[in-house]
Amino acid sequence: MVIDVLRASTTIATALAHGAAAVRPVADLAEARALAATLAAGTLLGGERGGVRIEGFDLGNSPREYTPDRVAGKTIVITTTNGTAALEACRDARVILVGAIVNRTAVADAVRRLTLVGGRDDVHLVCAGTDGVVSAEDVLAAGAILDAASAAGAADVLDDVALAALAFYRRAAAAPVPQESLVAEFRRSPGGSNLVDLGMEADLPVAAAIDSLTVVPRLDPASGRLI
Repeated sequence: MVIDVLRASTTIATALAHGAAAVRPVADLAEARALAATLAAGTLLGGERGGVRIEGFDLGNSPREYTPDRVAGKTIVITTTNGTAALEACRDARVILVGAIVNRTAVADAVRRLTLVGGRDDVHLVCAGTDGVVSAEDVLAAGAILDAASAAGAADVLDDVALAALAFYRRAAAAPVPQESLVAEFRRSPGGSNLVDLGMEADLPVAAAIDSLTVVPRLDPASGRLI
């Protein structure tokens, strides 16, 4: 499960929830342009470098841009600084899902079903981080997903890092208004503070909207599409 809550995983989930036909994640900028040129007319290019929309691209990496009227029925080729690189690094996994706070319960339930059907129970929550460094916002999102998974009552075995992520989320979510508390944690995190500096603070409450979506992006290894 790949997590880049600010913002690739939130944006990918939003795009699919709003009717996008598929999302094609690629790590490399030139590859993104080349791939889009080979696909059907109407394919959109989305993504960022340093948090800013790439010149010539149709969309950036803000979930607020991926509205139904903009993305419904479209294939989106997306490349981001951290999230799509994390997806690429996980290509050898048996199943790859994209998780965020907005779809935390849906993705936790999907993982539970997959482990029952597949007969395997090792689940890796891969936090994209920022330029290869652990980033608090992704750890917080991992904790949110683990919290949702615990509602099933299963006796999951968590390593120390997962336990710390779960405790981090539960402290934040214990506030009277959990979403506001999560946004405050985002602002203190590397990814969140960068968005504030770029004038994109409005993305923070969108990414902190707990269970606002039910879509679970899954990578189809044959086509390279998230569907």
